[in-house]
Amino acid sequence: MLEESLKDKLNPEQYRAVTTLEGPILIIAGAGSGKTRVITYRIANMLEKGIPQSQILALTFTNKAAKEMEERVKDLTGKKLQNLTISTFHAFGVRILRQEIEALGWRPNFSIYDETDRKSLIKETGRELHYSQDAMDLYKIGALISDIKTGRKSWQTDTDMYRDLYENYQSGLKLYNAVDFDDLIVLPIKLFRENPEILKRYRDRYKYIMVDEFQDTSHQQYEFMHLLADKNIAVVGDDDQSIYSWRGADYQNILNFEKDFKGMQEIRLEQNYRSTETILAAANGVIAHNTNRKDKELWSGNGSGKPIEIYMPENEAAEADFIAESIQGIAMEEKRKYDDFGVLMRANTQSRPIEEAFLEANIPYVMSGGTSFFERKEIKDIISYLRVISNHDDDINLLRIINTPRRGIGRTTIEAINTVAKDMNCSLWDAIEAITTCPEEACPVSQNTRFDLSAFVSIIEGCKSMLSGKGLSKKVQSMVDEINYFDYLICENPKSEKAARFKYQNIESLIRSMEQWENNPQYDDTSLYAYLNRITLLSRDDLDDEQDKGKVNLMTVHASKGLEFPVVFIAGAEEGLMPHMRAVEEGGDAAVEEERRLFYVAVTRAQDRLLISSCQHRRRMNSNIECEPSRFLDEIPKQLVQYHEPSKEVDAEKSHELLQNMLKNLAKPRVPKL
Repeated sequence: MLEESLKDKLNPEQYRAVTTLEGPILIIAGAGSGKTRVITYRIANMLEKGIPQSQILALTFTNKAAKEMEERVKDLTGKKLQNLTISTFHAFGVRILRQEIEALGWRPNFSIYDETDRKSLIKETGRELHYSQDAMDLYKIGALISDIKTGRKSWQTDTDMYRDLYENYQSGLKLYNAVDFDDLIVLPIKLFRENPEILKRYRDRYKYIMVDEFQDTSHQQYEFMHLLADKNIAVVGDDDQSIYSWRGADYQNILNFEKDFKGMQEIRLEQNYRSTETILAAANGVIAHNTNRKDKELWSGNGSGKPIEIYMPENEAAEADFIAESIQGIAMEEKRKYDDFGVLMRANTQSRPIEEAFLEANIPYVMSGGTSFFERKEIKDIISYLRVISNHDDDINLLRIINTPRRGIGRTTIEAINTVAKDMNCSLWDAIEAITTCPEEACPVSQNTRFDLSAFVSIIEGCKSMLSGKGLSKKVQSMVDEINYFDYLICENPKSEKAARFKYQNIESLIRSMEQWENNPQYDDTSLYAYLNRITLLSRDDLDDEQDKGKVNLMTVHASKGLEFPVVFIAGAEEGLMPHMRAVEEGGDAAVEEERRLFYVAVTRAQDRLLISSCQHRRRMNSNIECEPSRFLDEIPKQLVQYHEPSKEVDAEKSHELLQNMLKNLAKPRVPKL
């Protein structure tokens, strides 16, 4: 029996969290305290107790976390668990909307707009409303739309000018049978509020709910969860790791939970299994300076380990050299692999000198963030075709491909189509069909253009078989050939056939990944709809971790959340970066507390060694400014810190060994990242 063996595998607090299945529970899980272990054992224990899979819902924030959780539960139980729901909030929102969105006036098989599509619709809406170029700050308007939609802000005098744009953007989404990312939480809440019978159906189904990373929930996500939950709900979080207020997260939801769920039990996990005592003492010393937090003291049984090393390089170039040289030295002395190292920054702008130093030293690395594979133009073109095939009313993607590759459909024709769509109050697709079938004398475009539009309609209609879910990758390859996309790439890159071939190889990579996905027995539904949902919700880091093995991990502190590395470098521990100048100026004391939590997250990523650099000078804009060490460095207890001396030269024998290791890494084939 599972429960009998749990006492041997879990500490007393973990055991209590795993075996308390009834009623509301708040599990405060400190960094590295085994929260994923607790959640997975808890699910396994529920299943052992006879609770049906279909009654369990576990919600988390990343596809990666959901996938890891599901695999660990399967390993523990030895079962396939096809009726168990472990999902991100947004993917669960999609699941509900796929079943129920008709109740809100959308048609099934709606499109989910990503950030690029969303900006295109905002731009198009602004153009229709005759907004001036100066008024169309897409980043600012996009943030405002998101804030208004999710209730983070209300209309003010200075933003009221965008109210009609917001309303037209919303009606545009509905006209194009599309939703944006915020809608994946906002619309299920609206659905549940307006349709009590639908809410009852979901509450009756999901009797046991768990929420991971609870401190990262927004007000909307909290409301979504609160509507669904009856009484058996367990939330797992750590207020000290709440670092996403800028995207709506509010660790005060922990207090809301205590208030909203009467009879709640609190369980604290304070034993850390990740880091040395020194690293934990440093983290505890820093975070104790925050006043608005639940008091906790992480402890470790991993031994004291090495002191925390602080280095004060002259500038960012010297800092980058220090990091590169230290990685090579530690890798050789401690026989560590490159993927044992994490280099964390407060801002992406810090990466350039570090990347240059890695390239110079032949250190392989992977950078989290940057341009997603699915944001590359050639990939977006092909995906746009697939989106229009799956949803003819998706105007944004239709406009992207109607003349890609070029087929004689220019701006004048698009204006004519728009006019017909406006007059008929229909989508652009319906307008095109009306134009191609209307009497010749009433046609608003020339005969040649009408022929070109008919040819475009034939291509899309000819790909309908993709919707069946069989042989998707082969059908996509046939479509790419039919539209002569490679010839288009050659025309678009007249000076470099090599560039055209590289772009085409990206499309081939896309089709290969599609083939692997549809041949994976884990996925029952391999329809075009399922594929498009998957790639919309996936982030770049979820696609293929294999190619990142054996490389140093370079990332922002925000991106490092939930990860751990034997050796961690924190770069740029200076006032103005940590804490960030803009955050402090705009948010005052509350922002400083969040920046301190961010530094705490960075420190607690380290398992064995932590090295921190703070530059004496750094280039900002076009000037070289003098830097002051971060206030957070003074908050680390002095006895834990050793100021780092620059690396000494290694002897000839070690130099030869280092060179051989570099040459081995260089000899490995480099595959373009998918």
